[in-house]
Amino acid sequence: MIPPRNIPDAARGPRQGRIGLVVAAQALVLCLLAVLTGRLWYLQVPMAEHYQALAAANRTQNLVIPATRGQILDAAGRPLVHNRTELVVSADFHALAAQPDGGDAVLARLSEVLGVPVERLRQRTRLCGPEVSRPCWPGSPYQPITLAEDVDPRLALQIRERQEDFPGISAQQHAVRDYPQGQSAAQLLGYLQPVTEEELRAREELRAQFSGVDQVGRDGVERTYDAWLRGVAGVRTLAVDNKGNVTGVVSDTPQRPGAHLVTSIDAGVQKIVEKALAGGIERARSAGYPADSAAGVVLDVRTGRVIAMASVPTYDPAVWDGGIDQATYDRLLSEDAGQPLISRALQGQFPPASTFKVSSLAAAVENGSPLDGTYDCPGSINVGDRAFRNYEGGAHGSISLHKAIVVSCNTVFYRFGYEMWLADGGIDPVQHPRDPMVDMARGFGFGRPTGIDLPNESPGRVPDRTWKREYWEATKEDSCRRARTGYPEVAEENPQHADYLKRVATENCTEGYVWRAGDAANFSIGQGDVLVTPLQLANAYAAIANGGTLYEPRVGKALIEADGSGAREIPPVVAGRLPVSDATLEYLRDALEDVPKEGTASGAFNGFPQDEVSIAGKTGTGTVTGKRESGWFASYAPADDPRFAVVVLISQGGTGGTVAAPVVREIYDGIYGFAPQEQEQTGAGPGEEGEQEGPGKREPALPGGEPPSELPTVRPDGTVRAPGK
Repeated sequence: MIPPRNIPDAARGPRQGRIGLVVAAQALVLCLLAVLTGRLWYLQVPMAEHYQALAAANRTQNLVIPATRGQILDAAGRPLVHNRTELVVSADFHALAAQPDGGDAVLARLSEVLGVPVERLRQRTRLCGPEVSRPCWPGSPYQPITLAEDVDPRLALQIRERQEDFPGISAQQHAVRDYPQGQSAAQLLGYLQPVTEEELRAREELRAQFSGVDQVGRDGVERTYDAWLRGVAGVRTLAVDNKGNVTGVVSDTPQRPGAHLVTSIDAGVQKIVEKALAGGIERARSAGYPADSAAGVVLDVRTGRVIAMASVPTYDPAVWDGGIDQATYDRLLSEDAGQPLISRALQGQFPPASTFKVSSLAAAVENGSPLDGTYDCPGSINVGDRAFRNYEGGAHGSISLHKAIVVSCNTVFYRFGYEMWLADGGIDPVQHPRDPMVDMARGFGFGRPTGIDLPNESPGRVPDRTWKREYWEATKEDSCRRARTGYPEVAEENPQHADYLKRVATENCTEGYVWRAGDAANFSIGQGDVLVTPLQLANAYAAIANGGTLYEPRVGKALIEADGSGAREIPPVVAGRLPVSDATLEYLRDALEDVPKEGTASGAFNGFPQDEVSIAGKTGTGTVTGKRESGWFASYAPADDPRFAVVVLISQGGTGGTVAAPVVREIYDGIYGFAPQEQEQTGAGPGEEGEQEGPGKREPALPGGEPPSELPTVRPDGTVRAPGK
């Protein structure tokens, strides 16, 4: 018997190690099998529906169909903006960029077909940016880039039939905006532009429905009501094979056209206002004034709705279709052309001058000055160390507040402002100063946006002690520089004026933060640093007329479904009430009614049928250093039962009574159907001879002196019927 052999420990160790590795490997394999089994179960059971959907998506393709944009109508159903169809040639930015020559050869061939210079086509394919001049593409690079609009169908057919010669180029019908009223109400309506990358990121509803050819409202009601006007895009799901060829339609969700926007604008009144403003500018220029711009607003005092809002100069909104060249774009922004993109009615800010006295009178009375008192109206008074004069130095002796409004006595209001400034502590104000003039101006809605349903409204300015210090801190450096250097560029032509400007700069440098007696005096007559927009002034006078209710003006009146199946009214919004007693408001209305009869506007309204439609209003003549006078007339009518507030400004056009009030008269003539002033003065109508008894008549823009109370009717086929028909 052979005894067992002893195995040395050194030999036993490696053998046991190998066994351990095998066991560990087996365990790892089992774990991996378990994980794989679990993963397979997860993919096949919980995630089955998800991957089935993905698999189906690989065989389908969604096509977004943009909705037809709604029309914009006036209150009578007349189209202000509607759609027309035209053939548009577009380029795929990425398809051109992927070509070896960047698409140059394709664009050259396209240039020959369209008869458009190739350089212009190249410019349009560039993406807009700070260093890129127009024409360029302002939209997303993932959209088709418009190269040519309103293309002849024969040319479009050549492009579509020869796609191998025009890779990345398409020709198809697009709905584009059309403006049947031409330039009328251009700034109010706004315009469309392609969707930008920033808008796609910011607006979820655009991303969800982005079709590649979408446009959005950039200004006016096109922007405010964009979400309703654009409608809801349709989605067509197409079946495709592995080569991308369409084999059928899986589903088709039709697009829902955008709603039609019914505005409170009356197209007839709008054109009357625009024509009257243009005539006012022409007359002012013939009298030697520069008359650089004008604005007019007509409001319904009972609702705050905008019946007309015009700004001159204006422009044709069709310039935006298909892109705009740099020269045209620069002209729209240039001061030489009058910056026609800017709505002076909404964004222009001007000293309101004597039209502001309605606020100052209310402040004085609410602060303790008697309504039935008498007040001195000398030709000038000393305020602080300066003499403040009436316009043209006229004096009227002891007068009532009623007459102070009718004859527009500045010195009465200067004294009000000065006395309130003294009560407030003068140069050393009390710890918590109270300025009744400032408070009342803000109560009238000045110094803040009215809240109108239009973008980019200017707030105006109601200056006070706090504002002046902030302004001084912001401008001190420039004032001190001017105090040292003076105004050599002015001195060459007007040394006396240059010396005056230097003295002002020196005062502003050292003590520009001080609210002085002169600031308070100027404030009282709407001068100095007070600024308002024509819309703010119209809204304030509408509140005086209706008994004290301030509205947020509205252009939109209702949204009607494209087939007429439903309407959503846009109701008036009350913004507040004037902080004025009923007695003071009634007193103001009585005074304003006499201004066109026997006051500063009597010349403009000579012969106007006040017995039929009595006008109430106030003239104003604003002055700014270095510029000519600007004329205002703020009004409402009929004075005994107010319906319309009408405000006109002629910038650098002369006095309110001579340049603005006649324009307002033309507007009332058109609204009520009275004969133009020229016919009344001569006693003859067009082509007639002889005299007329009483004012002549013509077709009124608003029959019965009332805007339509009902909405227009949209028929199922999309045509529109006027209210009451």
